[in-house]
Order: sequence, then C-alpha cells, then structure tokens
Amino acid sequence: MVLAQIVVFVLGVLGAGRVVLSAVRTFVVPRGDNDRLTRIAFRAIRRAFALLAPANRPYEARDRVMAYYGPIALVLLPAWWLILLATAYAAMFWAIGLGVTEAVTVSGSSLLTLGFERPSHPGAELLAFSEAAIGLALVALLVSYLPTIYGAFSRRELLVNLLEVRADSPPSPVVMITRIDRLSGLDVLHDMWERWEQWFAELEETHTSLPVLVFYRSQQNDHSWVNAAGAMMDAGAIVRSAVAVPMDVQADLMIRAGYLALRRIATVFEIAFDPTPSPTDPTSVDRARFEDALDVLRDAGVPLVADRDAAWRDFNGWRVNYDAVLRALERMTMAPTPWWERPIRSAWATDEPEVQPDDPVIAPAGIDGPVAAPTAVEVP
Repeated sequence: MVLAQIVVFVLGVLGAGRVVLSAVRTFVVPRGDNDRLTRIAFRAIRRAFALLAPANRPYEARDRVMAYYGPIALVLLPAWWLILLATAYAAMFWAIGLGVTEAVTVSGSSLLTLGFERPSHPGAELLAFSEAAIGLALVALLVSYLPTIYGAFSRRELLVNLLEVRADSPPSPVVMITRIDRLSGLDVLHDMWERWEQWFAELEETHTSLPVLVFYRSQQNDHSWVNAAGAMMDAGAIVRSAVAVPMDVQADLMIRAGYLALRRIATVFEIAFDPTPSPTDPTSVDRARFEDALDVLRDAGVPLVADRDAAWRDFNGWRVNYDAVLRALERMTMAPTPWWERPIRSAWATDEPEVQPDDPVIAPAGIDGPVAAPTAVEVP
C-alpha cells in the first residue's frame, strides 16, 4: 500500500508539472511548440463543431458556426488544464492519506480557492496552497494573453481587408493585376510586395507561437487569411512568370516569405509536405486554368510575355512551393473557395460590366487620368 501511494504521489506531481508545462509551451514559449495536451483539447472541440457544421450545410451557415470555434476553444483550454490539475492534486492528496472523496473535494476547493474544505492531514495545506496558486496562474495567463492574441488578429486582418479593395473577395490575383494596371500601372506592385513580405513574416511569428489564431475567422464570411495569402503569392507568381514588366526581385522575396510562413505553420499542426518539390510537380492550378487567367489578362490589356510555355513552367515552379500546404490550410480552416475554382474575371468585368469593348473611355478617370478601354472585355 505504501508503495502504491508513493507511485500515485509521483504520478500526481508529474501530472501537475505536465499541465504547467503545457500552459508555458502554449502561451509563453515564443516559438511554434505543438503541445500534446493542447492538441487533444482543440481536436476534441473541433469534432464537436464538425457535428454542428457538417459539410452538407451551406457555407454561410458553417462559417457562422465555425466563427465561434477559435474563441470557444481558447476559453475552454484553461478549463481542460484545471480538470487535469485537479485530478493530479486529488491523486497527491489521496497518496498522503486522505480518502478518495475527501481528496477530490479538497482538490476542487483548493483549485477554485473556495475554501469550504480544508485537508485534515498534517502538511497537506502546502499542497492546497500550491494548487490554488497554479490554478490562479493558469487563468491569469489566459487573461493576460488575450490582448496579445486580439492585437495580432487585428494586424493580420488589416491587409486582408485592404486586399478586397484591390482583388475583390474572395481575392483574385487576376482582378488585382487588372485593377492596378487600369488605375495606376503595375509599378505600384513593388510596394505591395514589400508590405506583404512583412505581413508573412509577422504571420509566421504570431501563428506559430499562438496557433489558436489560425482558427480565428475574419469578420466577413468571404474573407480568409489563407485565401489572401494564396492570392498574393499567386499574383506574384503570375507577374513574375507571365506579365511583361521589368523584373522585380521583391516579388520573389514576397513569395518566398509566404511559402516559408505557411510551411512553418503547417509544421506546428503536423501537416505533411515535400520541402523540396520538383518544379514540374502538378499543382491545384492546372495548365488550362492558367491559360484562362492569361486570356483574361490579355483581354484586359495587361502586357504578357510571348512564350506561354515558359510562363507556365515558371508559374508552376513557384506554385509547387506552397500548393500542398495552402490547400491543407484551406481545408483545416474551412476557407472559401479559392479564385482558380471560380469564374475568372478581370476588374473590367467586375467594376464596369455594362461597358462594351468598343467604348473609347470607361467611366471614372483613373489615378493618372481617363482610362482607355482594352481591346476586349469579358462581360458576365
């Protein structure tokens, strides 16, 4: 019996220490650390939400339900830790001589600082005090990190919301390229590449150290940080491979920052991917959809390179670096349908669908003056 009590006490100490370690790894350690206890809680809550938002329901209804997943999972996580902590201390109270019922009661009273039950065994007060201190620390840890979490969410959503102005929603790189070409010329893309490189760098830092942010959905049901990331990298890949403009290495840096960020987020969630894919590996965007996108760009007046075969090889060579992790994150976060699985249109069609191709000038003047209509406009 004494040996059993010693073993149970040691297991209780290890269990309490494991709970504290889980909290530290989840909130305090400034790097992606996939903690098993946290993962168990999030997966269990996700299964419950999957029952409330099955795949056969309309996307809007599922989005409304899943909008609560991240916040509720974050609030319930300390409750999961407290349950495990109470169990571990109940084991220790039993090991020092309390009965099972008294051990559970004392553990719960100490953890929640209720004080209605005091341990009758000499020296057990020290255990009660330590349990109360750890319980309060876990709750305080969550409360103190809420401003950090919501601050990171707000910064992430700023550029996601601004992208709708340039690329519609869900964002399309074809719409963005044609709209910017129409309004001010493609030279301004350089500044966008810089801002989104910084956005990807911060995304990696926040979404690996605070993985719950991955599941925080945007305010609008057709917005998604995953869609925004994919659209910007695709825009950079299209411009670098198919648009006849001077080479801008900032686009290359933005794409590299993007797929590195997505890969490291995927690593936290144990999503498998090939770190060294071949440039000829197939991706979700096939040659036919790529040709459709180039046709729309050409009809909207965007200058394109003459060799489409080389353009396709270059685009696919970029896309293979992030295609697998992007699609996996889309499924995990239940993101809206991406641009290449929707009708591909230019900004001329989405902004001015009533204008005919032979009109000399289209509606309001652009930033640099009136905008001449392109040779052909896709009209829905």
